[in-house]
Amino acid sequence: MFRMMANGIALLSIGVILVIGISRLVAILYSASKTYSTQDVQPARVAIVLGAGLQRDGTPSPVLRDRVATAAELYFSGKVEKILMSGDNRFLDYNEPGAMRDYALSLGVPEEAIVLDFAGRRTYDTCYRARHIFLVDQAILVTQKFHLPRTVFTCNFLGLPAVGVHADRRNYRATTVWTIRELPATVVAFWEVLVSHPLPVLGKPEPIFPEKLTRGESRGHSIQPPF
Repeated sequence: MFRMMANGIALLSIGVILVIGISRLVAILYSASKTYSTQDVQPARVAIVLGAGLQRDGTPSPVLRDRVATAAELYFSGKVEKILMSGDNRFLDYNEPGAMRDYALSLGVPEEAIVLDFAGRRTYDTCYRARHIFLVDQAILVTQKFHLPRTVFTCNFLGLPAVGVHADRRNYRATTVWTIRELPATVVAFWEVLVSHPLPVLGKPEPIFPEKLTRGESRGHSIQPPF
């Protein structure tokens, strides 16, 4: 009995490792041809910056500052017209999009070029809402290399054609921790995108470019969830 249980646990462990490893590998291979530097990426109207935590004083973490700075570089070089800053704002004293905006303003990005998504609690939510609330139909995703495979995979498979630009501007202390975190997170992303299709916080469309709302209403389906 003990040996059977041990064998079962061993087989289960191997299965879990295979699922995690294959999911991550597929995401990496899928995103490889869709990942660029700020210099090489082709222009798109919108850059999407994904939240990455705040410091105790409410300012962006170093990882998040680098994402905002990279998006600002895309804006100043004429690669994008608008920057969609998406993050968590579930609590009164925690406002990722607001902190991103303040930092972008300090870098010289004009306020009219900034759009805030206060319900981008997860990568899945950010991609879904960008497509169905902000009516983005093409985007440059701005995040670090460890996060790009999952982000590029998620957005594209949710119907938002997107490429990624890596925002690695320094060495990060927790890179190993984040990379390990991406392993189970990628499995969850595959499950949600391909199987469970959870709905994030939704609401009325808030098109970044107003002409998109008219076209969406005329088609009668683009602002609806795809599932």
